[in-house]
This record gives sequence, structure tokens and C-alpha cells, in this order.
Amino acid sequence: MSYQPSPEILEKYAQILINFALSSGAGIKPGQLVYLQAPLSALPFYRALKKVIFERGGLMISSLGDDMDGFARYFYDHATNEQLTAFPVPYYKGLVAVADHRIAVIADYDVHELDRVDPKKIMLAQKSRKPLREWFDKKENDGRHTWTVALYGTPSMAKEAGLPLNQYWQQIIKACYLDAADPIAEWRKIFAEVERVAKKLSNLKIKKLDVKGEDVDLQLVMGEKRRWLGGSGRNIPSFEVFTSPDWRGTKGWIRFNQPLYYYGPKVEGIELHFEKGRVIKSSATKNQKLLKEMLAVDRGAAQVGEYSLTDKRLSRITKFMAETLFDENMGGPFGNTHLAVGNSYHDTYAGSTVKVPKSVFQKLGYNDSAIHVDMISTADRTVTATLADGNQQIIYQNGQFTI
Repeated sequence: MSYQPSPEILEKYAQILINFALSSGAGIKPGQLVYLQAPLSALPFYRALKKVIFERGGLMISSLGDDMDGFARYFYDHATNEQLTAFPVPYYKGLVAVADHRIAVIADYDVHELDRVDPKKIMLAQKSRKPLREWFDKKENDGRHTWTVALYGTPSMAKEAGLPLNQYWQQIIKACYLDAADPIAEWRKIFAEVERVAKKLSNLKIKKLDVKGEDVDLQLVMGEKRRWLGGSGRNIPSFEVFTSPDWRGTKGWIRFNQPLYYYGPKVEGIELHFEKGRVIKSSATKNQKLLKEMLAVDRGAAQVGEYSLTDKRLSRITKFMAETLFDENMGGPFGNTHLAVGNSYHDTYAGSTVKVPKSVFQKLGYNDSAIHVDMISTADRTVTATLADGNQQIIYQNGQFTI
């Protein structure tokens, strides 16, 4: 019989998302509406989440998608251009208007379902849904919306990671502190340390970062009015500290030793070269066509939206999981770095984002794109910051922060 997490584990998991992750540690309030998205593969977790939302006094709109019938592949193989780009504006505007929070559950019945789909079709569909992300982002920036995302392990995902399903789930259980008597208390400790590091980095007044190692020689310009942040509950688990630099100052190159699964087919051996803020050369040892299509979705797709570091002393993830949510937080001997091309995070703005016009973010070098794709490296690197006074300081070395 295939492994299934116990009801007690799923109850703890749901409690973390609803009573901690949403509202950045505060959880939902009675009467608030949660938009819950999950695939059929995660049905036991979906049921646990509904129960905890109800017990908390929340309201709910739920979406349980059938990922077991092969329709995603059928859709991309047979959809007309109208079907690929369909975007019912009144429906989505209404959804954004009423949803106080969102929970998205990641679970794949078949990791390889989209392997042979034309990448152009995937990118076209993604680009067509950009307004929905922008509307939710605006509501979040105004302090009226929070979200979180979590993983439910499936046999297909475990097989892709090279792990038996029970061991795959042990990584989820350990990473999310589901083995603790009080997981939320453990997460409060983690977030306190992440926030300490983020605050110290923000207070350094960094002008630029030089990232050097065997797989990287990259320079990133922080830009004006920037700050560093922790995950704040948006991803569970999350051990990272990140910022959105001024995309215009990126130059150099980076190679990623972890595969990318963002659009279904696995892309391996990614290497990006930047000049004047844009990718001028890209390559991959597997599925290079998909990488090229991704970087061509729009102008911002070939520009940096995020730079992140994970301290190996915090991460409880010890195995490759074949899922970005976990792999971008992996520990190991050299910690973890990930760089995202595509859209920037406006909440890295050092000030209130309420009613800040889009033109201000553009002037400050925040990137704008229909995509936000994280690419991951666990190779050794040293990150040196050049400060406003011209002094230099190593902020990350041997897989950990040095501040």
C-alpha cells in the first residue's frame, strides 16, 4: 500500500498554513475569506485545510482541480489560441476583490505530463494570466491580502527525486517541523533568526554584491530604497533571505547545478550570462528550447527579479526534492542560492508600498514580467558586499551568513 501521511500530520500541516503562515505569522481572522487551491492528488490535505479554515471561523472559496485525467497535456495539444489565452476578467476581478488570503497546494500526479508540450503554448497561457498576478500583488502591497504555498508529496514526485514515497514525506515532515510538538513555535524561532539576518543586511546599506565561485562570477546592484526580507510565511518551508535588486546593474555569469521543473519538463545545466542587466547568452544541457522560450515571454523575462541566500544552519532539507519550493531552501555543505528571472517583489521596497505607483518601481529598477522563475545552485560561493561608504564586507561564505 502506498504511503500516506497520518491525519495528525496533515492536521499540523494545515494548522501551520492557516494559523501561522497567512497574515505573516498571525493567521486568519474569523470572517475572512480564504481562496484554497489544490489538485485532486492532494485530496487528504485539502480536506484537512478545509476543516481548519472552518474551525478558525474563516470563509472559503475552494478549487479542487483534477490532475489525474491527463487533461493538462490534452489541453495544450488541442487548445485553440482563444482557449490558450482565455481570461474571464469579471470572474478574476471578483475573486481578487473578495479573497483575503490564498492557499495553494503543489502536488503532481504525473511530473512528466507536459514533457512534450510545445513550450510556446505554455508561455502564451502564462503570459495571458499576468493581470491576475498583478491584481493580487497590488492588493498584497496595500496590506489587504496574504498568501502561502505548500507541498503534498505524490508517488510521481518522489520517484523523480529518487526517493521512496515515505522518505520523500519524511523530508516534508522534517522541513516543516511536523515532527515537533508545537510546529508553529518552531517556525516562530526560525522566522525570528531570518528576520534578524534580513534586518542586518538591510542596515548595511549595500550598494552592490559580488558573487564568486566555481559556478558563478556575478555582480548585482542593490538599487535605491531596497531591503532584505525573509519568507514571512509565503512559502512553507522557507529559510531564505532575499531581495529584488535593480535589474539594470546585473552583469557576469552564473551556472545552476539544480534542475528546473517550473513548467513541467526538466531543464538541466542552465547557464546564464548577463550584460547591462539582461541575459545575453543562455544555455542548458537538457530542454534548452524551453529555457529560451521562457526567457522570451516578454522583455522582463530575461532580467533579474530576485536574489536569495539560504543559510545551511537553518535548513532542515537534506535531499533533492524535484520541486522548487523545497530545492530553493535546501541546506547541504554550501547552503543555497537562487536567482529568479522575471518579476520583482515590490515588498522589498524600503517603505510602505501602499499607493506607490507602478512608475516609481520602474524608475527604481524593479523588474516587470509575466513570469517569476527561480533557478537554484548549491555550489560553493562567497558573497561580498560593497557598502555605501566604499568598504567591502563578506556577508556569506561556506554556506552561511557571516553577519
